[in-house]
Amino acid sequence: MATVLKTSRTQVDRLLDARNDITLSSLERAAAMVGRRVTIQLV
Repeated sequence: MATVLKTSRTQVDRLLDARNDITLSSLERAAAMVGRRVTIQLV
């Protein structure tokens, strides 16, 4: 996963740890890796 996201294993561990806040760009890259996209809607 780290190789696909072009990041370190440490960063992937942070991404997957629910206790950490992650950036939107990191979330978008991770979603794209599994064929998904991120949509945010303010109502």
